[in-house]
Amino acid sequence: MSKNILSSDVEIKGTLKFSNDLIIDGKIDGEVSSDGDLTIGENARIKGDVITRSVTVFGKVTGNITVSDRCELKQNAELVGDIKAGKLAIEEGATFMGSSAVGAAAKGNSSAPGTHPSSGNSKPSDSVGNK
Repeated sequence: MSKNILSSDVEIKGTLKFSNDLIIDGKIDGEVSSDGDLTIGENARIKGDVITRSVTVFGKVTGNITVSDRCELKQNAELVGDIKAGKLAIEEGATFMGSSAVGAAAKGNSSAPGTHPSSGNSKPSDSVGNK
């Protein structure tokens, strides 16, 4: 089976959906969604969430990655965002700024609200309007 390729001169704004395997080497501004395998090439720049079966990152992603199987960050990859994956591999030299949930924890609460400790308001609101 052949892989579909978006070359480095391709720029897309919006949601990108595909079914099988895809290699992205261009710029995507929006969500990438699939039940297939995604390879993000070394020239690729993605701003948005990636939701696929598996992903291998050589380029730069600014957004969250959610995969049911495996997420690999290769040597010069950059990820600014959170990862939820069944399996996670990060090579030496990769940059990852975010949090990760791997294994059963990632599959169990893929959309659980309040999982981030900073999601609450720390200021008391009962002092508003006292004159």
